[in-house]
Amino acid sequence: MATADVTVMGAGIFGLSVAWACLRRGARVRLIDPGGPGAGSSGGIVGALAPHVPERWNRKKQFQLESLLMAEAFWREVSGAAGRDPGYARSGRVQPLADAAAVDLARARAVTAAALWGDAAVWDVTGDDGGWGIASPSGRFVRDTLSARLHPRAACAALTAAIRARGGEIAQAGAERGAVVWATGWQGLAALSETAGRPAGTAIKGQAAALRFEAARLPQLYVDGLHVVPHSDGTVAVGSTSERDFGTADTTDDQLDAVLDRVRAAVPALARAAVVERWAGLRPRARSRAPMLGPWPGRPGHYVANGGFKIGFGMAPKVGEVLADLVLEGRDTIPEGFRVEDSL
Repeated sequence: MATADVTVMGAGIFGLSVAWACLRRGARVRLIDPGGPGAGSSGGIVGALAPHVPERWNRKKQFQLESLLMAEAFWREVSGAAGRDPGYARSGRVQPLADAAAVDLARARAVTAAALWGDAAVWDVTGDDGGWGIASPSGRFVRDTLSARLHPRAACAALTAAIRARGGEIAQAGAERGAVVWATGWQGLAALSETAGRPAGTAIKGQAAALRFEAARLPQLYVDGLHVVPHSDGTVAVGSTSERDFGTADTTDDQLDAVLDRVRAAVPALARAAVVERWAGLRPRARSRAPMLGPWPGRPGHYVANGGFKIGFGMAPKVGEVLADLVLEGRDTIPEGFRVEDSL
């Protein structure tokens, strides 16, 4: 069989992962993004890879679980091919519990997690805050060992280097060649909406900050509705907002100031940590709130990988494999609810 040609439009985390998966199967891959790899929301700073709560299980949650369990081997292979560290560590997560009712609910979820996750990971209730020195109103915390951290920019840089090392082409412009996968973020959702004549999704603005604080040995936190993610570069990322209505896409404002006030109140160790970066960007949220995967309706030979709102990095390893299954082998392994038409 002749080697397949694949063009991936968009070099965010979905586009990079699809390109990598296709290259691993022997395809010739051209990756095109006018802004370069990680130019959009994938070039952020938070990188919290955390599972859905283990209840009301569905195919979206199962897909995410399978992808999170793939992540360690996925990023190890990328790192080996690239010679670069993506900043991945399965460091777990802790979350304070508000009251006795929250403790009872968390314990019930622990039973469900044991049934769903098996020996792969643990969800339990503990009195240990993971070393952060934070308070819990109930004195108890949820701890899970499935959550991981990943530095988004380092991950995109590692995938970029791995793709080039495997012979993939990455450019800011160029002609389409062979099958075309559109992983173009919120702009792609706008294009889908226009061609379908109805909304496919929208852009949601997020703001986040990085603080100078060495905590790489600690688990990530979920506290007061915020992700607190320690990275190996001596920073702790905090975020993020979710803004439907906004002015400029890439500027930060008092909403991020409020996030910083909340995290400093909840985590005393961060009270004096200096802010080293403020970040803002637009993330693509599909109307169905699940990733949009599969053929672009009415455009033979064109496919979509989009809608990774908040969970894109966690979903990426499996998204890449599912698109490679479809584009290269004609095998449709897309879960119900993830298809493009489900958001149109």
